[in-house]
Amino acid sequence: MNRVSLLAAAGLTGLFVLTSGCAGLDLHLHNSSVQKPSNVALYYSVQTGDGLPVAGLTAESFYIYEDDQLISPFESKQTILNPEISVVSYIILLLDLSGSITESGSLPTLIAASSSFAERVARKHRVAVYGFDGGPKLIPVVDFTTNSKTVQSGLKRLTHRKVKDPSTNLNGAVVEATKVLELRMAKSTQPLRFGTLVVFTDGTDRAHRVSEDEMHEVLDEADMNVFVIGLGAEISVDQLARLGRTGFMKAAAMAALGSAFDQVAAQIEAAGRKFYLLSYCSPSRAGIHTLRVEAVSEGLSGSLEHQFNAEGFGPKCNPKQKPTFSVGRIRIK
Repeated sequence: MNRVSLLAAAGLTGLFVLTSGCAGLDLHLHNSSVQKPSNVALYYSVQTGDGLPVAGLTAESFYIYEDDQLISPFESKQTILNPEISVVSYIILLLDLSGSITESGSLPTLIAASSSFAERVARKHRVAVYGFDGGPKLIPVVDFTTNSKTVQSGLKRLTHRKVKDPSTNLNGAVVEATKVLELRMAKSTQPLRFGTLVVFTDGTDRAHRVSEDEMHEVLDEADMNVFVIGLGAEISVDQLARLGRTGFMKAAAMAALGSAFDQVAAQIEAAGRKFYLLSYCSPSRAGIHTLRVEAVSEGLSGSLEHQFNAEGFGPKCNPKQKPTFSVGRIRIK
């Protein structure tokens, strides 16, 4: 049966006619799972050619081909699984608590902006908060949690904090926070892991405990998402933009700080919606095959390809079976 016949059988002929020949979606495969009896699962992202996340797609938005033969959705039982069965996301909010913040009266505004950020992202991410000043160690504020109220309570306790070392150990704090993220991800029982560092500062590194090159070497090895929010005129835009390899926001004054935090939260939320965990039952029973998944959305389409081995495959497949992904880190971009 050809594609038109299969789509007609599924009641999708009109959709096929509308989108045939279209292009413009970018599908990127992040991990795959193949297991008996005949389960195949893919974790991938979908975005436009301009890099915008494509959210809200359903199982019916994807067409599955094996060796260029379209598989009927009735045969494949294709479904979109809740990614939480295989995916976990950790975020560290790293706050500059040096003298220029704690002694200037800016701390309440920073606490309010950070609390709003936590209210948004803690819904689907495990969030921790640490601070830094000129000292060599991080300042623990809140351990990883999905409870935004817990984060907000921890932040409120900073209201009357007095700085111990008024300098700014920015580079060293980024290195230490990266280590915390790596340790937490290593302990996760979920195979697919997002690690994100959100850094706020109103200056540059003054402590010189760790060089900028050393910091970037650590980040390169860690392969994490890094957002930076810079405040005021004393920051080095070039340095912070390089540090914010996933995103950089500049707030010219304290009044704009809340907006900068909201923009980072919005980027994290939007990026999360572009990921899909597609699972289906393969009709193959032996041999190596080329799988192609095509996505169709609002007149745009795109595809990805992946090879898998169906040796030993058989009947009685349940597409809701938990995938067996290999351990890996996922980047937002």
